[in-house]
Amino acid sequence: MVVPTPKHLLGLKPYRPGKPIEELAREKQLKRIVKLASNENPLGPSPKAMAAMREAMAGIHRYPDAGAYNLVQALADRFGRPASEIVCGSGTDALLEYIVMAFSEPGGQVLTSAGSFIGMQVNTQKLARQLVEVPLRDYHFDLDALTAAIQPQTRILYLANPNNPTGSMFSKQEFEALMCKVPSEVLVVLDEAYYEYAKELPEYPNGLEYRFDNLIVTRTLSKIYGLAGIRVGFALGPESLIRELYKVKLPFEPNNLAQAAAIGALADDEFLTETITLNRRMLTEMGKRFDALGIPYVKSAANFLMLIFADENRATAFSNACLNRGLIVRHVGAFGVPNGVRINTGTEDETHFALEVIEQVHPLCGKVPHG
Repeated sequence: MVVPTPKHLLGLKPYRPGKPIEELAREKQLKRIVKLASNENPLGPSPKAMAAMREAMAGIHRYPDAGAYNLVQALADRFGRPASEIVCGSGTDALLEYIVMAFSEPGGQVLTSAGSFIGMQVNTQKLARQLVEVPLRDYHFDLDALTAAIQPQTRILYLANPNNPTGSMFSKQEFEALMCKVPSEVLVVLDEAYYEYAKELPEYPNGLEYRFDNLIVTRTLSKIYGLAGIRVGFALGPESLIRELYKVKLPFEPNNLAQAAAIGALADDEFLTETITLNRRMLTEMGKRFDALGIPYVKSAANFLMLIFADENRATAFSNACLNRGLIVRHVGAFGVPNGVRINTGTEDETHFALEVIEQVHPLCGKVPHG
């Protein structure tokens, strides 16, 4: 007799990340490969994070501090919030899973937009919750449509700002209007994975400036701090909500090296500034080249651009043509945008290589009209 799989898992597909450099090298035997598919920091990890990890190596025979005390204190100091309002986990994915576990029951409804972070979609479905998605409007969250879609069974409303994979953002005014309409019993999850890239924009709503009893903000050190390989994320919210998350989270995460690296990275403002400056320059350069080539894209508040193609076939052809020339980009059909391809900024050299490849392959993929 075959062990049965629960019905809610039968249609669930495993998450497929951007193609690893090593895998493409094995397949294509290329001399040079540049990966701009996963929104990683092209400068690598923070030097202070690296130093902290080296120092922590001698203690990896010990279990991690289950409450990540030192890291939580470092976050509390940096953001001016009580330690009791912070919980850490192995990346935003883990925290989203805990949020769904803690604040909804099987069959409960999780509301979000199609074309947003795939991790929320996967966590909702694997935990046997009902996923309800509202279409994006011009590749942006349609906050009015989301509030109109709230039902008595809605337990969680997930927002990403800036949104991944589109890069679009909603304003302070739009967010505040939404929070006035959301019932107090519906938990709003505000995913700010790209906060550091967007914070300088005057209309960007910093989630930590708001005090709502039904708001949890999640952030990550995977992106701008360059710690994607060791997975560190954190959530901030009312103490009553954070206390519930501690009930369901795994006890020994993040691991020892991740906790040490995160503390080091949080103190590395020089690295942060260097990363933001590079990203700003490369986004501008990419946008100018795409404008010249006639490739539509979504204006981004993050560290990537989403290119818009006429249809899924052209988006797939473009992505594959880039792969064949050593450039790894991300076709985002799995995210709910079948005609989109995401490309993040790289170093100056990586970005120039990518633009040269795109200039070569773009004519091969058909016209990509605006609109």
